[in-house]
Amino acid sequence: MDRVLSNKKAILFFTLPALLWYAVIVLLPVFISFYYSLLDWDGVGKGVFVGLENYVTMFRDDDIFRQSLWNSILLAILSVFVQLPISLVLALILAGYVKGNRFYRTVYFIPVVMSTVVIGQLWMKIYHPSFGLLNGVLGRLGLESWQGEWLGNEKTALLAAFLPIVWQYIGYHMLLLFASAKSIPEDLYEAARIDGATGVKSSLYITIPLIKPMLKLSTIFAVIGSLKTFDFIYVLTNGGPMHATEVPSTWMFSNIFKQYQYGYGSSLAIIIILECLLFTVMIQKMFKTD
Repeated sequence: MDRVLSNKKAILFFTLPALLWYAVIVLLPVFISFYYSLLDWDGVGKGVFVGLENYVTMFRDDDIFRQSLWNSILLAILSVFVQLPISLVLALILAGYVKGNRFYRTVYFIPVVMSTVVIGQLWMKIYHPSFGLLNGVLGRLGLESWQGEWLGNEKTALLAAFLPIVWQYIGYHMLLLFASAKSIPEDLYEAARIDGATGVKSSLYITIPLIKPMLKLSTIFAVIGSLKTFDFIYVLTNGGPMHATEVPSTWMFSNIFKQYQYGYGSSLAIIIILECLLFTVMIQKMFKTD
């Protein structure tokens, strides 16, 4: 095995097919999209080369894009500071040999494997202004003044749309962090118990520092997933009302498939890619311990 791993030709032989396949299905479409982003093109006729004009227009004149960009960053903030802490707490509790943890892991993970469209339809029923569960509960509690059109009001639609997104993937990050926590040798906890560190202290000084690589990975997944989110917003609000819940991917979809601005929509796609790469590098730097 050592001889194979030291043989660069062997490594190239085994990795080349995967690299070629990755280049064809990922890198090539990215370069094609970048080329399209330099055109004024409706997707049917001949495109006119305009250079970086689409990008200039995007940042200078497109108020909806700037709103959508802020919305995606807000979702990333909620994912990091609300979703991940809940996932971490659940993972630490279940990793502490809780009776029936397999059952709880399954229950928390069910929303992850469910279709986004199904969950979106479920939450639309919860938010329904007439017969929705949320308004019904508020009415039973005598809080009629709190009732409202949660997805139809510009002031509440954004938070109402983000809540199910944050909720769905709590179980996903919990499972990643749980698996990482369970890989820690039990000897470390036994030594900590001898020194008097148990419960919360062992989690703070042993578990969390040792699962830091998985925390970094979960943070990257949460942020990137937030920046490129599409399906939940499309199902719940389609970017409305009045673009209040617009995110870059839904605005890109609208420009390409509804307004037939393929060049401008492609520039939005490139910005989403660059945004994800930028935040990934930033998170890598934040977690760097060297």
